[in-house]
Parts: sequence; structure tokens; C-alpha cells
Amino acid sequence: MYTLDIDKKNGRQRNIAKTGLICLILSIFTALFGAVYEYYSHEVYSYYMLYAFLIPLVGGALPYFLIALSRKNILPEKSAIYLYNSGLATLTVGSLLKGILDIYGTSNTLLAYYIYIGLILVFLGLVFYGVQIIRANEK
Repeated sequence: MYTLDIDKKNGRQRNIAKTGLICLILSIFTALFGAVYEYYSHEVYSYYMLYAFLIPLVGGALPYFLIALSRKNILPEKSAIYLYNSGLATLTVGSLLKGILDIYGTSNTLLAYYIYIGLILVFLGLVFYGVQIIRANEK
């Protein structure tokens, strides 16, 4: 028995809770960024900018806190977390960019790729986690 032996499940649950806290902080930062940007936009508003904070809040903080609080032994692996978080970041940045361009009064056809790539990454993260759950239930 090693002196550095730790309970891996509790350590991973703390990491999941920490990831949820980071998503919550990013959601607050995104809301403040949107509020400040729209304050200086001469009363021009964009729903993409107003509601961009919901992506890391509902898509990130809420699921991670629910996973951390659950009593199940099945916690997502790093590959699933990285894919999922990359998708959330892509969707958030795409929403902010769409809001900035809406406020500016222009558009760009390349912004659709943010949505597609973000949704694909989120979906892949969920698939990886689903495969992990299926493998754990088979054992």
C-alpha cells in the first residue's frame, strides 16, 4: 500500500465538480461580456449575444454538477469531457460572434460552421460517454 494512494472515484468527482464550477464562472463572464458589449452598442441588441451565457450554464455547469452529485460510479472519461467542452466552447464563441455581427449590422455565411462543428463535438462527447456507460454496465 502506497502512502500516496487516493480514492480515484472521489478525486474524479471533485474534478467533475470543478469543471462544473469553471463552466459556471465562464457563464457569468459571458453574461458580463454580453452586457458590457450591448451597453456600448447604442441600443442595438442581439438575442445571440443576450443568451450566449446559457450555453455554458445549461450545457456545462448543470450537467457536470448533476454528474458530480450522482451516486453512480460511472464518471465521464477525459476524451468525452474534452470533446463535450470543445463543443460548448465552439457554440458559445459562435453565438458571441453572431451577436457581434448582428449588432454591427452585417452577416457572415461562415458562422453556420460554428453551429455545425459545435453540435458535432457535443454529440461525439455524449456518444463517448454513452459507450463508456454501456461498457461499464456490461462488466
